Amino acid sequence: MKRSFLLYFLITVIGIIFIARLFQLQVIRGANYDPIRNSAVKIEYDYPERGYIYDRNGNLLVANQLSYDIMIQPNKVSPLDTLEFCNLLKINKQYFLKRFKKAEKYATYKPSVFLKQLAKEDFAFLQEKLQKFKGFYIQKRIIREYPVKVAANVLGYIGEVNESMAAKNNYYQQGELIGKDGIERQYEKLLRGKKGKKFLSLNRFNTVTGPYLKGSYDTLSQNGKDLTLTLDIKLQTYAQKLMSGKRGGIVAIEPATGEILTLVTAPSYDPNMLVGRKRSVNSTFLMDPDNPDKPTYDRALMAQYAPGSPFKMMNALIGLQENVINTNTHFKCYEGYRYGRRKKEFMGCHCGIIGKPIHLKTAIAKSCNSYFSRTFKQIVEKDNTPSDGLNNWSKHVKSFGLGNYLGYDLPAGAAGRIPTGNFYDRRINYRWNASSVISNAIGQGDVETTPIQLANFTAAIANKGYFYTPHILKQIDQNPIDNPKFTVPKKTTIDEQHFSPIIEAMHEVFKTGTGKWSQVKGIEICGKTGTAENFAKIDGKKIQLKDHSILIAFAPKKNPKIALAIFVENGGYGSSIAAPISSLLIEKYITGTISEANKSREQRMLNLSLEETYKQLN
Repeated sequence: MKRSFLLYFLITVIGIIFIARLFQLQVIRGANYDPIRNSAVKIEYDYPERGYIYDRNGNLLVANQLSYDIMIQPNKVSPLDTLEFCNLLKINKQYFLKRFKKAEKYATYKPSVFLKQLAKEDFAFLQEKLQKFKGFYIQKRIIREYPVKVAANVLGYIGEVNESMAAKNNYYQQGELIGKDGIERQYEKLLRGKKGKKFLSLNRFNTVTGPYLKGSYDTLSQNGKDLTLTLDIKLQTYAQKLMSGKRGGIVAIEPATGEILTLVTAPSYDPNMLVGRKRSVNSTFLMDPDNPDKPTYDRALMAQYAPGSPFKMMNALIGLQENVINTNTHFKCYEGYRYGRRKKEFMGCHCGIIGKPIHLKTAIAKSCNSYFSRTFKQIVEKDNTPSDGLNNWSKHVKSFGLGNYLGYDLPAGAAGRIPTGNFYDRRINYRWNASSVISNAIGQGDVETTPIQLANFTAAIANKGYFYTPHILKQIDQNPIDNPKFTVPKKTTIDEQHFSPIIEAMHEVFKTGTGKWSQVKGIEICGKTGTAENFAKIDGKKIQLKDHSILIAFAPKKNPKIALAIFVENGGYGSSIAAPISSLLIEKYITGTISEANKSREQRMLNLSLEETYKQLN
C-alpha cells in the first residue's frame, strides 16, 4: 500500500514538473520567442524607405535610391563550389574566406552583408544564379541620394552598422545602414522607419515550404518620416560659394524663432562622396586626420575662436547693466591703453581718435580698444575682489549662451570658454587684478566662442535681450515641431533698455565705421567687424599668424529677419573679407538677388582664395 502510494505520488510530482516546464516554455518564454534562432526558419527583411529631407521652402535635399546586397546566413550555408561562387561574384577565395569568417563570428543564425551594393545591371543575373548556393540571397536595400551637393555637415551620411553596434542594439543587424552624422544621426529613429520581417519555414532540404506558424510572427515595414529643415538651401549654397578657397564657418539664424538658416563649414565636400561603394575610398581621404583642410570637421559648430571686437558689444552691455558706464560716458585714447608700467603692458588701438573724448556709440563704430579696456576694468573692480567681479561678469556673458553647448539639435558641438574669477584664482599664482586679464575686454585672452554661439549672441542683441535655442528641425511629416526647448525664449541678464544704444552703435558701424564699405542700399544693417589675433606653436615656438577675419550682423534694424556670424581663418581685417561676405548674404536673403551696385563685390569675394596662405601654414 505504501509502495503504491509512493509510486502515485512520484508520478503526480513528475507530471506537475513537466506541466510547469511546458507552461514556462510555451506561455511565458513563448511570448518572447525569437524564431530567428530556429535553423528551420528563414527570415526575410523588408526594409522601409528612409524619410526624405527638405529645406524650409520645400526643396528636396535628401532622397533614396535602390541598392542590392548579397546576404549570408552561415548556419544555412551548404557545401559549395568555392571557385564557381567566387567567379560568379568576381571575388577571390581569400576575400570569400575573410567575409565568411566575419559572418560566422558575428552570428551563425543571423543574416549579415557578404557583398554590398551590387551594380543594378548585375542584379537580375545574380538573382537567378545565386539560388543554387544555399545560405546566400540578394537583399534590396535603400541608400541615400543627394540632389544638392552642399550642406554635407548638416545632412550627415549613413554607414554600415558594425559588430559592436549590432551587439548593443537589437534592432540592427550587422551590415545594415544607420545615420552616422548630422541630421541622419540626430534624427535616426524618425528617418529609419521600422523594417518588416517575414518568417518562412524550411524543410530538411532547406527549401521554403510556406509561412512559419501561418505568418503569426510576420510584421509589415513602416516608412521613415519626412523631415523639413529650417535651412534655406539657396542661401546655404550661396554662402558655400562665397567661402570657396577659404577656411572658417558661417551661421545665420532667424532671430524671431531661433531657426538656423545657414550652417556653413569650409572647406566642405559633396555629400554624394559618402554614398555607395565609393564611400570607403572617399572616407579615407575626407576623414584623414593629417588632411589640413579637415572637410568633415564642422567649424561652424566645433571650431573655437577668439571672438575679437564683436565681443566688445558684450562688455558694453554689461557695463550699462552694472551702471559703470552710460551712453554719455567718455574716455580718451592715445593710440592704445596702458595697463602697466612695463613697456609691453600696452594694448594698441587703431580707432584713429587721439586725445579726444570718445563716447560709447563712437567707440563701437570705430572699435576703440581703450574704451572697452577701461569699461572692463571698472566691471571687474566694482565688487569686493577682482575674482568676485569677474564671476559676476562671467554670469552675464553666459546668459547669452556663450561658454556652453546651447542645446541645438545637431550631434556636433564645442562649449567654448568664458573664464571666471575662480578660473584665474587656480591658474595665476600671484595677486591678480583686471589688468592681469585685460585681453578679455576685446574678445582675446581666454575667451573662446564657436560661430554658432556668436550668431546666437547676435540674435539676442537683435531681440533686445532674449533668444530661442538654435535648431535645425522645422517639421516632421509636415507637422510643425512643438518642443518647448526650442519655442520658449531664454532671457539674458541684461535689461531691455540697454540694447537700444548698442543697436544704434552697430548700425553706425555700417554707416560711418569699420563696415561702411560693405553697406547695402535700402537695408539697414547692424553689425560689428572683428580682427582676432591668431597664434600657433611651430617647432615649439609661439608664432603669430595672419589674423582671423570676423563679423557679426543682423538686418533689418527693425524687425530683424537674419542674424549671422562669420569667421574666415587667416582672413585679416574683419572689414576686408567677413564684412563684404555678410552684406552679400544679407542682401541675398532679404531681396533674393544681388544688386548691380554690389556685383563687383560679389565677384571679388567669389574669386578670393586664401589657399596660398594655408599652404604656407601647413
